[in-house]
Amino acid sequence: MDSPAWLDAALQNLSRAGEVGWATADYLSARKTPIRFRKISPSAGAMWFLGGTITLNLRYFSPADVENPRLLSLLVHEARHLQQGPLVALSVFGELDAWQVDFNFQRALTGRFPSPLIEELCALPLVLERGVLEKARALMIQYAGKGYRVDLLPLFPLPQEIAWRLRR
Repeated sequence: MDSPAWLDAALQNLSRAGEVGWATADYLSARKTPIRFRKISPSAGAMWFLGGTITLNLRYFSPADVENPRLLSLLVHEARHLQQGPLVALSVFGELDAWQVDFNFQRALTGRFPSPLIEELCALPLVLERGVLEKARALMIQYAGKGYRVDLLPLFPLPQEIAWRLRR
């Protein structure tokens, strides 16, 4: 199911989808990132793992979806987390960055955002400001549902979050 032929086709589709798609395909290819299909939490379309693997949710996608804009944008999203590293990826700031690159890429493929909530999220500035990140977290939960546990993540990447808390 997680065949090299599927991965080659997905990387080719990404490569043909503009600069972000090409850069993502290049990154995933250079790192030989394993991409697999498994059933994971219904609140996630895909996940990245510390070992550098990306898992696409079999509840929503299969290898037959190799041209699906949502699947391709989720590859962009999860690759962004791998690029960020865990300290940034495991923060609301990292999620905002990944959501914005994901849904802006999806909009480039389809011509629209999937909802007004996502359009509002993508219009937020990517800054280390608590008010902006609290708004981003609220929009993510409103869009994805309470099962999407972004509320468990610190707003800032962990070193900045610790420094902020010590200064308070």
